[in-house]
Amino acid sequence: MHPHPQQAHIGVVVIGYNDVDHITDAVRSALAQGPAVREVVAVDDRSTDGTFEQLTRLAEAEPRLRVIRRETNSGGCGSPRNTGIDAVTSPYVMFLDSDDVLPPGAVDALLDAATKERAEVVGGLCVRRELPSGREVPWQDHLYAERAVYAGPAQFPQLVRDTLCVNKLYRTAFLREHGIRFPEGRFHYEDFVFTARVLAAAPRIALVPDRVYIWHVRRSAGQLSISLDRGGVQNWRARTEAARQAHEILLAGGQKELARAARAKFLDHDLRMYVRELGLRDADYRRAWWAHTREYLGQYDAADWAVDPAATGSLVARVVLASPEPRDLPRLKELAARPARLCPPYARAEDGTPVWSGELPGLTLEPHLARPVSGLPLAVDAELRPGARTSRLRLRLHELYGRVAEAGPGELEVWWQHREEGRATLKTTVALTPSPDETWSAETDVDLTALGAGIWDLRLLVRFADGAARETTAHARTGAGRLRRGAVPSLRHGLLLVQPYATHSGALALRLASGPSGVAAVVGGRLRRLLH
Repeated sequence: MHPHPQQAHIGVVVIGYNDVDHITDAVRSALAQGPAVREVVAVDDRSTDGTFEQLTRLAEAEPRLRVIRRETNSGGCGSPRNTGIDAVTSPYVMFLDSDDVLPPGAVDALLDAATKERAEVVGGLCVRRELPSGREVPWQDHLYAERAVYAGPAQFPQLVRDTLCVNKLYRTAFLREHGIRFPEGRFHYEDFVFTARVLAAAPRIALVPDRVYIWHVRRSAGQLSISLDRGGVQNWRARTEAARQAHEILLAGGQKELARAARAKFLDHDLRMYVRELGLRDADYRRAWWAHTREYLGQYDAADWAVDPAATGSLVARVVLASPEPRDLPRLKELAARPARLCPPYARAEDGTPVWSGELPGLTLEPHLARPVSGLPLAVDAELRPGARTSRLRLRLHELYGRVAEAGPGELEVWWQHREEGRATLKTTVALTPSPDETWSAETDVDLTALGAGIWDLRLLVRFADGAARETTAHARTGAGRLRRGAVPSLRHGLLLVQPYATHSGALALRLASGPSGVAAVVGGRLRRLLH
């Protein structure tokens, strides 16, 4: 039985451990949702920093807030959430972490869909908010582009791509009837397993385009969150174990297509993310990561690989499987970038088949070259030479086994995008000139004083003769002083410190700072990145 809309109320489970600085904002954001929130159950996982005492003070002034303190610290997020599931008395429940917030209207949007569509689960848009900058990046926004209803998740297998539990509303009785709980204790990526259990139970699901959760990302925090603390290989092992369990749960629930989709998602999202960061790790980490990844990918069967054989993540995985030791890491990180870049060398087998390299002649590239040109992993090199005021940007587009020449590259749209604010500037279009070495080149001036302080990413759009286009980024050419730091005088900014650099995935970006305070901020930020 589903509650009548006028009787339906929600319990929000807030979990926290040693987060006294943020948990008040989380609780208040839940209470501020209005009368639809019957109760907020705050579960303290045996904090030692005053979090429990702070919650107790809040509860004295708010009758809807109930505080539960666990007897022992669980070491994870699953156990306190389970405590909350057991404690709620409301027909619907949702989850909130102590360092995040619910945006205004989130509960009403979810509850409206749940009651109107008689859905056991309702999902909405989660937004990752980088702090302190405030930059917002939507999470899996293509899933929530419009309102939708599915009689079961098998109707929309792409649902497996959103493994978060916090941007969803659940009918409490549905969770209890199916015994759906989080893994107990110190189990990282517990969302993966919980979400798989939910999907395996085949609930009626509604999706709404509304923003329903703000995920705060604090990269400079003294204690990084589990999802950000990827410096040790144990984090990767925990992630693959959660993915393995999720796959088994879906198979056991008869959701074979969802299980295949979950494995494809792992290649496209999880694997690519960690590969982009391999260059930041030491040799011991790389060897351990490589060996563990080969072992995990060895569990994939032919049907798993057949889901999307042309996917970029599939090629990354096959390179790992084809080599017992870490190899081609600079090239792999470029391939794992978004958008993907397949950089030279471009090898062929003895019969002329395009292959990954001469050392791996059995690894064909043919499925990945069969895409439309708008989806090809094009490689563009970029080199920026800072000048006294105007800098020169040199670009070179590589051939890709004849596909680029066949499409007829004509021009290149070039612009710089501010990483925190998202705004684009200095947009220009330049002609691509063919060269004898099967590349196409272009050059343009960049007025750095027009950019101003901040981090700027180079963005490109390659336009072809038939009207097709491919948006991409550019590989930053390194060596021989190509990424030289420089200083540019500016009437507006006084003095601009210019640092071209390669991102984790190898793309060209600019870090600009103005004046002494800006220079100090750049240096301080660099030190923090090295430490974290």
